[in-house]
Amino acid sequence: MASELIRDRVAEAYGRWAPVYDVVFGPVFKRGRCAAVKAAERIGGRILEVGVGTGLSLTEYSRSNRIVGIDISEPMLEKARERVARERLGHVESIAVMDAEHLMFPEASFDVVVAQYVVTAIPDPERALDEFARVVRPGGEIILTSRIGAGKGLRGQVERLLMPITSRLGWRTEFPWARYQRWIERSGAVRLVEKRALPPLGHFSLIRLARLRR
Repeated sequence: MASELIRDRVAEAYGRWAPVYDVVFGPVFKRGRCAAVKAAERIGGRILEVGVGTGLSLTEYSRSNRIVGIDISEPMLEKARERVARERLGHVESIAVMDAEHLMFPEASFDVVVAQYVVTAIPDPERALDEFARVVRPGGEIILTSRIGAGKGLRGQVERLLMPITSRLGWRTEFPWARYQRWIERSGAVRLVEKRALPPLGHFSLIRLARLRR
């Protein structure tokens, strides 16, 4: 599948966002972050946060969990490491640069995989979702917060028109729910547990996928 996003361009874009990310996006995504953490802690245990960024979520996880955070942007991770040290977050096991499409973990390494506002910023989202399903244990969950595109109508047309601009900023505007559905059906590894719109406008959703037991 030809990608609208290029990996190096995404890493560079988020490197530029790093100094102001918490101020610009922290309040906007706060409800989604809280919803994702709450969903992850229904299972708890060893949790992988993909696209951990500056580590905004790290303080919100219970200290009884073990958190591994990865991101493609080193400048973002520098902020996350500073947060871990400043807040003495001993439950954070490691913070590392890693590509979501090529996770360097054995199969079934985690009880939960969390990816907040990340999937639409990955050059090959389906490959990354395959990796999430691989590294989560059977019975564990993949927790996503994601922008769901309209797919059609006026809003869908606007999303397609904006793609040349937003791709340079590091994410897609056009990403319909049908794309997730196709992946779920193709993978055969997960089932949909929950999908619900997040406030305030419902453009983003919380998605819970359970890894099937075999």
